[in-house]
Amino acid sequence: MRNDNPSDNDVLVSFRGVRKTYDGENLVVKQLDLDIYRGEFLTLLGPSGSGKTTCLMMLAGFEFPTSGEIRLDGKLLNRVPPHKRNIGMVFQNYALFPHMTVAQNVGYPLQVRGIGGEARRRQVHEALQMVRMEAFGERFPAQLSGGQQQRIALARALVFKPKLVLMDEPLGALDKQLREHMQLELKALHRQLGVTFVYVTHDQGEALTMSDRVAVFDQGIIQQIDPVGALYETPGNAFVASFIGDSNRLQGQIGQRDGDRCTLNLPGGDVLRGMRIGEATPGQAATASIRPERMRLVDTADTAAAGNILRGRAAGIIYFGDHVRLQCDFADQPQCFVKVPLDTPALASLAPGQPVALAFEPAHLRIFS
Repeated sequence: MRNDNPSDNDVLVSFRGVRKTYDGENLVVKQLDLDIYRGEFLTLLGPSGSGKTTCLMMLAGFEFPTSGEIRLDGKLLNRVPPHKRNIGMVFQNYALFPHMTVAQNVGYPLQVRGIGGEARRRQVHEALQMVRMEAFGERFPAQLSGGQQQRIALARALVFKPKLVLMDEPLGALDKQLREHMQLELKALHRQLGVTFVYVTHDQGEALTMSDRVAVFDQGIIQQIDPVGALYETPGNAFVASFIGDSNRLQGQIGQRDGDRCTLNLPGGDVLRGMRIGEATPGQAATASIRPERMRLVDTADTAAAGNILRGRAAGIIYFGDHVRLQCDFADQPQCFVKVPLDTPALASLAPGQPVALAFEPAHLRIFS
């Protein structure tokens, strides 16, 4: 894992003023300034068309930037072909050669670099050991499961000891259980090797599970880049709040400002207090966001509960094993839901259609103007 207080010397990759267009008019990547640190696991996260994969392809050398600079260890990469970049790559479809054995597939990058004989056999064996596939060297890709093929693709990316490994949604073809298992394996391998990983996905759960930092992309721009805890707890705008994890949204107008806090006036007349994100002015339309686990179901007669209170009606109660997901309707607002522990007293006699009250602290309500 990277140093928590990185310096300029810790920067392995830098993007400066990078833009990319395919048709000369529409920018897929609008303005990218990004530092990637040695030894970190950085995930590029975003919906389809957000620019994350294009950034990865420019770093790999399969696409060139329209403008700006990309540097690896200080060396300008803009026109350097992929095979001269010393970067390992794992594709979503693994891209294994079907006519080659596992050992031949893993050894191919060494063959291209002119490494042969005993040196190549030793490095192939070491790479297969890393992914616990040393017993499969003589098999062909068609004789392997999806998870095994994924491991071979990773071994091939690591065999020549690159400074950087890029992964383009490598777990997307696996079933849910195997995908979750491979997430943990990839993270453990990253800690073991200390190699810099840059990972592309649209799956926010995957990003939060594995990454040191996550860069959230939308419309060709990084909306926020932060360690996973900060990204989840302190989203910088409404898009990040809604894209990362579950989030409830409330609509209203900015009321009073008080330093880094402000009030949100709801259409029905209720007033909530929360953290002010952005330059909010009184009367301005705003969207507020709060995580479902930060809201508490309280007795409807409890007017002394600390912090904010929202009153509405229960719309649905869904059992999740260790908790109940309570869906709630509020006047002139999107439907909210809250994760309620099974031992919550107010839950015992609750049924759809009955009044509910949700309490939450102002520190957990983020108000975006």
